[in-house]
Amino acid sequence: MNRQRITCALLLAAFVLLTAAPAARADSPPTSRQTFNADMRKLWEDHITWTRLYIVSALGGLPDKDATAQRLLQNQADIGNAIKPFYGDAAGAKLTALLRDHILVAAELIDAAKAGDKAKQDDATKRWFANADEIAAFLSGANAKNWPLADAKKMMHDHLDLTTKEVVAQLTKDWAGSIAAYDEVHAQILHMADMLSSGIEKQFPNKFKA
Repeated sequence: MNRQRITCALLLAAFVLLTAAPAARADSPPTSRQTFNADMRKLWEDHITWTRLYIVSALGGLPDKDATAQRLLQNQADIGNAIKPFYGDAAGAKLTALLRDHILVAAELIDAAKAGDKAKQDDATKRWFANADEIAAFLSGANAKNWPLADAKKMMHDHLDLTTKEVVAQLTKDWAGSIAAYDEVHAQILHMADMLSSGIEKQFPNKFKA
């Protein structure tokens, strides 16, 4: 009987420790603002970098297309994971799913543009912008004060417009235009990353070190 009581006590103690650990991590400041800002910028720079590499590989018929696509999709999971400490696992998974759709529909759009299939291109474009609005609504729903819906939509539409400009230039072999478009994409995504990190910091000031 004593042995059973001791075993039960040990199991109960282990359970308490396991269930308390996530709460302790959530309550402690994860990082400094400077580090968080840099990390957010890195995630979104990866987003546009791997998107560009996919554009080049897909339009050029290069053998690294699928491997590049997988790395690009991993970035969407990385972005979703980055918001989990603030908005929870479900919200992080939702953002990842929305961003995966953002990439998968973009891939359809690129394939249609390369094939010259205007009907498929128009359909993919419509779904791509609808997905962008879903992402904007998700972000605004999580932090409406710092990410108003109109601002979030503009941010997402600007990203899509500039990426489209990059694809068109690459498709038409306007190499200088493609490079210039990527520079525009880069500047815009850094602004977007800063808007997101600033909004999180304002909404959760206690989660950051002084």
